[in-house]
Amino acid sequence: MAIGQAVLKERLPAPVLDEPSSKHTETAVFAGGCFWGVQTVFQQVKGVTATTAGYSGGSASTATYDQVTTETTGHAESVKVVFDPAQISYGTLLRLFFSVVHDPTQLDRQGPDVGNSYRSVIFYTSPEQEKVAKAYVQQLDGIHAFAKPIVTQIVPLKAFYDGEAYHQDYAEKNPNNPYIQICDVPKTAALKKQFPELFKAYHAKG
Repeated sequence: MAIGQAVLKERLPAPVLDEPSSKHTETAVFAGGCFWGVQTVFQQVKGVTATTAGYSGGSASTATYDQVTTETTGHAESVKVVFDPAQISYGTLLRLFFSVVHDPTQLDRQGPDVGNSYRSVIFYTSPEQEKVAKAYVQQLDGIHAFAKPIVTQIVPLKAFYDGEAYHQDYAEKNPNNPYIQICDVPKTAALKKQFPELFKAYHAKG
């Protein structure tokens, strides 16, 4: 888990402002450090129907892992989250993003991963998502939920580019990888402990 996240013993309060329930599937895109950890949390959340690790913030021509890791593309390692608003709200996804997915006070890094591609970003896909996200950040900063100010960017999603196949479900398929054990397994543990009502088991295919 990202350095600093361990201090969050209790889950953050729910957003005061949230989107209404809907019968239509919705998409959210988040960046919060290495996409392995972001994906492994969201794919274990009830109401989430699909997740994809990839890149957002740069152009199609530079949306490859080798180029993104040069820290010159403008991309952030991101995760596309498809969810059912009738089962889980966008605001609840934001609550998880700030509570257990990453440390939103770290600028251009998460724990051992340093660089612009590891920055904290909410890529909103609608005016409603923008409004809810901005209101929630203001709410959390207002109650001093973290020891330092939130540095998460809130920007419109221009495009999402799927990451390479070997990055998909990486944490699930490589549970004994030392990086996964140190950085990502604690995130799943925090999800199960803080939000047991939202946790669901996930098993990667293939």
